[in-house]
Amino acid sequence: MDTTMLQPVQVGGLNFSISPLKASCSIDESYKYIFLPLCYSFTFVFSLSLNSVVLYRSFQRTRHWNASLIYMVNLASTDLMYGLSLPFLIASYVMRDRWIFGDFMCRLVRFLFYFNLYCSIFFLTCISVHRYLGICHPMKTVTMETKRAVKGTCAMVWAVVFVLTSPIFRFAQTGYAFLNCWDDAIDREFSEYVPYGITLHLLGFFIPFVIIAWCYSQVVLTIFRTLHLSTQLQEGGSGAPYMHRRRKSIKTIITITILFALCFLPFHVTRTLFLILKELKNVHCRYMRMVSICYKVTRPLASFNAWFNALLYFLTKDKGASCCRRKLNSCFHCLSKSFTHRLLMRTCPKAGLQYVQSLSKKHTHTHTHTHTHTFTQYVIWAI
Repeated sequence: MDTTMLQPVQVGGLNFSISPLKASCSIDESYKYIFLPLCYSFTFVFSLSLNSVVLYRSFQRTRHWNASLIYMVNLASTDLMYGLSLPFLIASYVMRDRWIFGDFMCRLVRFLFYFNLYCSIFFLTCISVHRYLGICHPMKTVTMETKRAVKGTCAMVWAVVFVLTSPIFRFAQTGYAFLNCWDDAIDREFSEYVPYGITLHLLGFFIPFVIIAWCYSQVVLTIFRTLHLSTQLQEGGSGAPYMHRRRKSIKTIITITILFALCFLPFHVTRTLFLILKELKNVHCRYMRMVSICYKVTRPLASFNAWFNALLYFLTKDKGASCCRRKLNSCFHCLSKSFTHRLLMRTCPKAGLQYVQSLSKKHTHTHTHTHTHTFTQYVIWAI
């Protein structure tokens, strides 16, 4: 993912890579020929293996797909394709920035790298909005939980990200005597690339990041209110199980948000600064060196998210799914075949605070509390 043309220089029998960011500022980037191939190889192996297993297990039960699983399949697909684009970059770094695959493959690999990167971010955003709607507004949004609507949303994500990243086909290219695959643009087109690059970062990451942070903050507040209410409704029992699940759910949300921020925030902040400083004149060479090194060091963090998503799926999804099935079977024998029961089946595991409140107002029998507890547990496992 080089943003500058690197020129090999031999000093005392040793090869160094010098990046001419400014006419008077040269940066030794030889460290990346070991660091980046190792990180990308690690990501390639884990992304390919973990996401392949997620897709294999998902396609084994296509008839039981719900909205969450549809989003997860799309996320795993784009993470898998992201991993498949890395071997070309690994080979280029091992050969010290020499590109031997031709100009078209240079453009294609750079495009696929960013296309799948931002598809992953967009699908993570869709999942956060889906959880927010399902937990905070389950009754009002039941019509939005249909498979057709979710599939349409996924198709729109693919189309929007394709349009957003398609200019990379124009800017990414090989050039000059030292054959290098440019990540952003060659020097004479760099001024045109900077506005596009900053817009890509704004629309592709910063806005989705704000949406994710807001959605999960609302989910946390809703869980607090729901569990507080359900604990009050519990007869003669302790609220310890609900407190335990509340802590576990909030830890899961915090983990997801922190991993997302650690993977993508440093990369986009440093890359935005790099583009701006490189375009500006009279920037001190020390700042250029610092930003350039930080930018290249944070690049692998963005790639790690390609297998973090699948890892979180294995750590959280299976337990939640099995527990939800047991609770759903128990609830099935308690509820009549009424509209309420059908609504539960469509919204599980996201029937939230609204139903708990309406249930507590309409019923006073002991079974009411049992139903309320079950719904509260559904809310917890929806995270």
